[in-house]
Amino acid sequence: MAQAISFTLNGKPVRVSVRPDTTVLDLLRGPLNTTGTKEGCAEGDCGACTVLLKRKGINGGIANAANACIMTAAQIDGAEITTVEGLAHEGVLNLLQEAMAENGASQCGFCTPGIAVALTGLLAKNSAPSEEQIHDALAGNLCRCTGYRPIVEAAQKAAGKIHLLTAAEMQNTVSNEEISFDGSIAKRPTSLAELLEARRELPNATLLAGGTDLGVARAAYEKDWSSIIVTNNVKELRSTKEDAAGWTFGAAVTWQEILENVGQALPSFGTLIRRFGSTQIRSMGTMGGNIGTASPIGDGPPALIALGAQITFAAVDGTQTTMPLEDFFLDYRKTELPQNGVIVSIHIPKPKSDEHFRVYKVSKRYDQDISTVCGAFWVKMSGDTVEDVRLAFGGMAAIPKRAKHAEDALRGKAMTADNVEKAGKLLGEDLTPLSDWRGSANYREKVASGLIKRFMHDLNGEAVEVMAL
Repeated sequence: MAQAISFTLNGKPVRVSVRPDTTVLDLLRGPLNTTGTKEGCAEGDCGACTVLLKRKGINGGIANAANACIMTAAQIDGAEITTVEGLAHEGVLNLLQEAMAENGASQCGFCTPGIAVALTGLLAKNSAPSEEQIHDALAGNLCRCTGYRPIVEAAQKAAGKIHLLTAAEMQNTVSNEEISFDGSIAKRPTSLAELLEARRELPNATLLAGGTDLGVARAAYEKDWSSIIVTNNVKELRSTKEDAAGWTFGAAVTWQEILENVGQALPSFGTLIRRFGSTQIRSMGTMGGNIGTASPIGDGPPALIALGAQITFAAVDGTQTTMPLEDFFLDYRKTELPQNGVIVSIHIPKPKSDEHFRVYKVSKRYDQDISTVCGAFWVKMSGDTVEDVRLAFGGMAAIPKRAKHAEDALRGKAMTADNVEKAGKLLGEDLTPLSDWRGSANYREKVASGLIKRFMHDLNGEAVEVMAL
C-alpha cells in the first residue's frame, strides 16, 4: 500500500503524500506551489484552473485540457500534468503566450493562464484549427473582460508553431496498488473482477470515474471521501469495440473518445456532446457516469434512448444484466442498478440508410449549460411512411423518458404537419414537466412539441431559423 501520489509535473517526476481525495487544484497551489493555476468557480465551468492531463491509454494518450478544481489526486497517479508554468521553456514564453500578449488578449489576467493552457493543448495537436475549433477549445474558459476576438486571433497567429514539451513516454504499467494517507484510501482496480471485489470490501466508497459531477461536491468541501474506488484503469470499463452492428463503449470511456468514434456517423449526437461538455469536461467525464447519476436533465440518456442503446451492468456477485437503456431508469435518481453494482458498458446501434436521428438541446446559453428541454428523435422510414419511431426527452419528467403516445400517433403514418401536430398534443400523456427557474411546465410542453416539428422540417430538408437553442 502506497502513501504517496506519483506523477509528472511540467516534465519532472513528483511524489507527494496527500489524501487521495485532495483536489488537484489544492495540490498544485498548496504543496507544489504552482500558483499560476487559479480557482474561479470550483465547479469545472470557468476554466481558470485548466491544466493539460496526459494519461496512458486514455484519450489516445494525448494531453487534453482538464479542470484541476474537480479532479482528485487519486485520478492522476501515474499521469502527466502540464500547468501554465510548464508552457514556457527556460524562461521564454511559448509563441501562443507571446501572441496573446502582443494582441492585447488579456486584461485582468485571472482567466489568462487557463486560456493559454487550453489553447496550447489545442494547437499542440492541431496545427491548423478552424475558428470553430478554436471557439470549441475555449468553450470551457470564461473571460468576462477581454472578449474573445483578440484571444482567437492570437490562437490563429500561433497556429502551426506550438510544440508541447512533455516528459518521455511513460513506461510504467498501470498499477492496482492502493493509495492511503491521512484517513483516506483509494483503490485502483484494473479488472472488473477486482472492481467488484473492491465494491464488496468498501460498500460505501465513492465510485469515481471522471468526477465531473461528484467532483463539484468535493471541491465545495461538502464532505471528505474516506474511501474511493477509481474506475479509469479497469480494462473492461475502458474497452471500445466497433462492428457492423454498432459501438460498445465501456462505462469509463470518456466523452472525448466517444465523440471521436461516433461524431461523423452521428453528427447530431456529436454536436450535443460538444455542447453539454467543454474540452475539459469531455476529457474526463464518462458515459457511464452520465447515465449512473440518473439525472432527469442529463443530456446523454435521451439521445441514447432514442438510438435504441442497451446497457450492461454487473452485480457484486459478477452476474451481468443487459437491457434497453430506457428500462434502466425507474424513478427520480433510481435505476435498476443493484446495490454496489457497476455499469459495465453501453451499446449504440449504427444507423441504417432508412433510419434518421436528430437530437436538440434547448438551454439558456449555447455552451456549458443545463438543458431546459432535450429532445431526441429516431425514425425508420418506408418511403414516406414512418415504419418505427422513438421520441425521447430529458427535462420533461422525473426520468429521461419516451413519449409513446406521441410515437403511436406517428407510427404507420406520413410525417406531415398535421400528424406531427397531433403527436405534439399527446406529449402530456407520458410527460409531466415541472416549473422551475429554467422554464415553466407550459413552456417546456410547447418547446417539446416544437422540437418534433423541427425534426419533421429537418427530415424534409427544410431550413429552420432557430433563435434560441
